[in-house]
Amino acid sequence: MSRRTPSEQTLARPGWGRAAVTVLAGLVAMGVVAALGLWAAGATELPDEAFPRVVAATVVTAVGGSVELSGNVGSLAESRAGLTATPLSVTLVGALVVGAGFLWPLRHRVVTTVAEPAWWAARIAVLWLLGLLGLALGARQTFAIPLGEGTLGDLGDLFGVEPRMGFAANVPLTLALGLLWLAVVLFLALLVSRAAPLPARLLRFQEPVRPAAYAMVVLLLSSVVVGACVALVVAATQGHPAETFAVLLLGLPNIVWIALTIGMGATWDGRVQGPFRLPLPPEGDRALRTPDGATLDLGTLTDLDGRYWWLLVGAAVLLLTAAFVLAACSPARTRVWQLAVRTAVALVLTVLTICLLGRVSAYYGVSLLGIGDLGGNLSGVLLLRPQVWTALGLALLWGLVTGFLGGPPARRLRRAGEAPRSDLGPSP
Repeated sequence: MSRRTPSEQTLARPGWGRAAVTVLAGLVAMGVVAALGLWAAGATELPDEAFPRVVAATVVTAVGGSVELSGNVGSLAESRAGLTATPLSVTLVGALVVGAGFLWPLRHRVVTTVAEPAWWAARIAVLWLLGLLGLALGARQTFAIPLGEGTLGDLGDLFGVEPRMGFAANVPLTLALGLLWLAVVLFLALLVSRAAPLPARLLRFQEPVRPAAYAMVVLLLSSVVVGACVALVVAATQGHPAETFAVLLLGLPNIVWIALTIGMGATWDGRVQGPFRLPLPPEGDRALRTPDGATLDLGTLTDLDGRYWWLLVGAAVLLLTAAFVLAACSPARTRVWQLAVRTAVALVLTVLTICLLGRVSAYYGVSLLGIGDLGGNLSGVLLLRPQVWTALGLALLWGLVTGFLGGPPARRLRRAGEAPRSDLGPSP
């Protein structure tokens, strides 16, 4: 009777059942978070029993899918609408659940090959596409738009015009972008995990890349935890708990990661008009509610409320912590300048990701017989864009400085304690 190798004993190839559990758990977790957030935001009051379809659309956008807005107002009217935003709370929950499910069969392995995680990921991807297809087909709905009172309302009654707007997922684009999202999540999960080994062909990237990736995940998750604590205190002391929990469950990372970049000195350009509201503190919303828009940076926010200088303190503490984690997880032979360079490169990539995911664009408008001109009470504009190159330059500077500062304390702690492992791979 042949004996299996230790790696074969540790991991029997995970089957379709376990892949189905991983995919289902991820989609259910995202659906629950999206539903609770939309419920707190009052979306259950939408007409035509649209709530489940709005939840499906929210999950679709959370994994990078495309949801397009459309309007139908007849030959006497004109409409336009568009929306680009990512509910990063839903995205983060899905990434954590799917990543954990992917890593579970690989935990405590000593070695692995490229084929094993590749086949496991392929099974997850097939079922993921099926689940995403169902969500995309269900993410469509139309709504009637009341013209209200006054001239537009009278003209609408006279000509029998009932504007309608709706949304529908772009199924092919959603499947393509959703598959890309899954690939990125699974790759990052394997990259940052301390319990799963990298395939032999990727071991040369383990020492320079894995500690940096792990430190950036610590940075992002720590900022979310800090933001959640602040939000809960605000909800308990200043009222509006439903609105606060809606932001927590839908867009908390959007806020705290933008706040992290602002604390580093980055600038975001924006404009808010009409009934739209950014999920920001009142000072941020007021700063952007000007005809030509304005900028959000540490200077403008502290002019409105001096307490916003704490963003600088918070960013410094979080970045130093991330640099310390990177140094502590790196081999003892790594030089301080290498730690600084790796911290800088990792932080630049992290800030670039925040700039790409944190941008927001939303608009809608209706005009009837030229009255309204896509404006007035039937229009709204919301824009938020980063000044990318400035943000990346500041990230490079912060990374170099905190990398140099975080290395020596980690080395002193290492000398005082047990000798560390040479990498972030699993213990034999």
